[in-house]
Amino acid sequence: MSLRLGDTAPNFKAQTTIGEVDFHEYLGNSWGVLFSHPADYTPVCTTELGRTAQLGEEFAKRNVKVLAVSVDPLDKHQGWVNDINETQNTTVNFPIIADADRNVATLYDMIHPNASATATVRSLFIIGPDKAVKLIITYPASTGRNFVEVLRVIDSLQLTANHSVATPADWKHGEDVIVVPAVSTEDAIQKFPKGVKVVKPYLRYTPQPDL
Repeated sequence: MSLRLGDTAPNFKAQTTIGEVDFHEYLGNSWGVLFSHPADYTPVCTTELGRTAQLGEEFAKRNVKVLAVSVDPLDKHQGWVNDINETQNTTVNFPIIADADRNVATLYDMIHPNASATATVRSLFIIGPDKAVKLIITYPASTGRNFVEVLRVIDSLQLTANHSVATPADWKHGEDVIVVPAVSTEDAIQKFPKGVKVVKPYLRYTPQPDL
């Protein structure tokens, strides 16, 4: 049965490029991004892991720990990391899981039977400090992920976890947000002292409350 939003992210122990990790223990009270790659030494994945490394400070600012997973063995990972560092002008310092037994890929439903019985699809999971799955994105192997979008979604998830707001289409950090329907306009005016703009009774905007 595949994972759904709100499910507890399955825990696992695995060998990685930084040693053995217990997934839940590794995350601790942080948010997590777990993302899969069809195989080592593949061109799109090389750019993705490089981009993730380049954005390391952005993930750290958001209290996010990143883990990648590939079904290839650890020795291949180590050589691939050298290539990524060289070609993407960066330093990969997050763990890449060696999932040769397909344990993690199976737990997270990353094997795509229509494509291959062994290669993982390009899935990405955002996991909250409560270990619940907050977001799932699955791309085809031919399409590289947009990591600016991943950061944008994390900003939205962290904001909406702590305030009674939702984020509109194309929202970016710093822009106005939407008051959720569960909060009446009267209560919203008290709750959001920066102001509430009522467009329709069900569509009300307020400046981002945590700025």
